[in-house]
Amino acid sequence: MPHVFKDGFHFADWGFIESKENDQKSAAEKYALVVDWSRKARGKNPNAFDDLTDWILDGAGWSDENLAENEKIFMGVIARFKDQNARLRAYLKALEPSGVVNAAAFTALDKFDGELSGDAHFDEMREAVAQMFADFSVMKNLSVRERIAGYRTGPAGTDTAGMFGYVNMLKDLDAGVQWTLFMPDSVEKQQKGFKVESFEYRKMPAMRFIGREGEDLADISVRKQLFNVLDDMGAYKSGLDYDVLFMHHYGLGVDVGEWHGFWGRFMKEGAPVPEGFAYCDFTPVYDEKAGPPYYSQFAYATFTGDKQAMHTNEGFDSDAMYDVTRNIMLGQGVNIPYPNNYWVAEVFREGCDKYSDAYMFSATL
Repeated sequence: MPHVFKDGFHFADWGFIESKENDQKSAAEKYALVVDWSRKARGKNPNAFDDLTDWILDGAGWSDENLAENEKIFMGVIARFKDQNARLRAYLKALEPSGVVNAAAFTALDKFDGELSGDAHFDEMREAVAQMFADFSVMKNLSVRERIAGYRTGPAGTDTAGMFGYVNMLKDLDAGVQWTLFMPDSVEKQQKGFKVESFEYRKMPAMRFIGREGEDLADISVRKQLFNVLDDMGAYKSGLDYDVLFMHHYGLGVDVGEWHGFWGRFMKEGAPVPEGFAYCDFTPVYDEKAGPPYYSQFAYATFTGDKQAMHTNEGFDSDAMYDVTRNIMLGQGVNIPYPNNYWVAEVFREGCDKYSDAYMFSATL
């Protein structure tokens, strides 16, 4: 029996959202209705997109006799998202004068609508998408279906995909719309005992991180010796002159790539590397290839308040500072270049022997 795709997407219930009982609610209460929908959709849609991928890749279900029905199913999914985006846009536009709407939602909708119309962003899938929209019969070809389907990326959308396809792109853009709706509220609720002091995006010239990883660096005295060596390289300061713990997975997804944490500093491009140290280069030109050199653009967040609260990991994907920094970015619709150019850095503004209270998070601006 061929795999049968079941529509498991959580589409907005406009009959309820725009019902008479909700018509008299305040703008904030009306906005809360779509925020609530967006949270629920994040719990269901990622798996539905993976099911769609499985259905497209199932060769047993793509014979001539199934083609017309399959076109109706797939294009029906596209049409439902187009309709939902149009209604959501109109709903948010009506609320916009009240000031409750996150403006980033409109940009996220623009990006999603572009892909839904067949305007594929990535070169490697553009031809297959154009062919499918022009003549659905090309989906009988497995190589075309692979470019359309991509691979499963899991319930969080972060699992490594052997091939990134059109459905993967739609999955990410659907998430992008929802993040702009519910993340700002989530960020506020996540700040318990601490607050974001400042948040900005920085674009740096080419630079070089120099440092070292190793279990011995858990000893503060050993860490201080490392930074004493870097102190002697004052001529190579980059302007990001804090002690940091630089973390990455060499351009691989977190499900397959080993975590690496290097203590060190960001230096000028081409700075000499002391014996026993490692380095990682950063460039202002993003080539989208996996692994170093990494992109030298990032979000920079500083925090104030209870240091222990900033570092708690209970209820967070990583820890509080990591999650809040990332979630601000998602709420603003800023792209995190995961996994190819994904990196973060914990910043110790008072030195490596004190608590960190700032975070760098890779971004594509």
